[in-house]
Amino acid sequence: MAKAKIAILISGAGTNMAALLYAAKHPDCPYEIVLVASNNPQAEGLKIAAAEGIETFAQSHEHIDRAVHDAMMHDRIVHAGATHVALAGYMRILSEAFVEKWEGRMLNIHPSLLPRYKGLNTHQSAIDAGDQVAGCSVHLVTAELDSGSVLGQIEVAIVEGDTADILAARVKMAEHQLYPRVLAEYVSRAIDPAWLTAKVRELALAQPESDEVTSHGMPCFGIIGGKKFAYVSLDHHGDGKTALLVKISGAEEQAMLIDSDEERYYRPAYFGDGWIGIRLDLGDTDWDHMGEWLAKSWRAVAPKKLTKLMDVAGEF
Repeated sequence: MAKAKIAILISGAGTNMAALLYAAKHPDCPYEIVLVASNNPQAEGLKIAAAEGIETFAQSHEHIDRAVHDAMMHDRIVHAGATHVALAGYMRILSEAFVEKWEGRMLNIHPSLLPRYKGLNTHQSAIDAGDQVAGCSVHLVTAELDSGSVLGQIEVAIVEGDTADILAARVKMAEHQLYPRVLAEYVSRAIDPAWLTAKVRELALAQPESDEVTSHGMPCFGIIGGKKFAYVSLDHHGDGKTALLVKISGAEEQAMLIDSDEERYYRPAYFGDGWIGIRLDLGDTDWDHMGEWLAKSWRAVAPKKLTKLMDVAGEF
């Protein structure tokens, strides 16, 4: 099974980056680190990554427009082949454009039990509030600071006499335990056949008058009482792939798609020239695009009276 490819963004020592990197060395880890990048060319974490054979990139943000700097980082991340981004002490507020490009594929580690104590000075805030526990959270990154969905947390007891620095050191140990585990769990969804099938099912059954059956041992979606417009191929005939099969116009379109991206598109065995296989297990599936494919495939087999009704409804 393909591993998710992770780009890590850091600004300093990179201890959480190192925790992710060393976890990735285990053969069962579902991700690999393909890039460590920083807005600080002097970041100590870059030295660790380089020593471990990881590609690094540094570009100071000083005297550079935020959007321009983010675009430079984005381009390098894409060039490295990353499917996900992990922020690990990256001390920059990202532009909305950057966040949008990695929506649902960018995680961050934060030293508090979110939604409590967003931003900085989290440990002192917990102590001042008289909390009995502090902790850390891994969350999805959204345009609003520290407000994305929380994917995992660890509580850390506040001990009598703790200072912010003492508490921070203990929370840091919890971060190193939490981040690799949550990242692994999260990226595994993108290559897990059951999760991928559920995503296709949700989109396919959103098409009008559609239903699901099992055909050729695969989940199959069609017009009720009519033709089929999509299949989920799950290691079909031992090909090792999890893929969406949808209708296309014919051999010319099939060849064009395969030529454009032979890793993603393929000719599904026993389905002929009127179908295309689209890999879902590469870790970077664009689900909006899959929804468009399913809608197009549905339209290709739907009765004209049904498509006419849809077209009329779309005019209002």
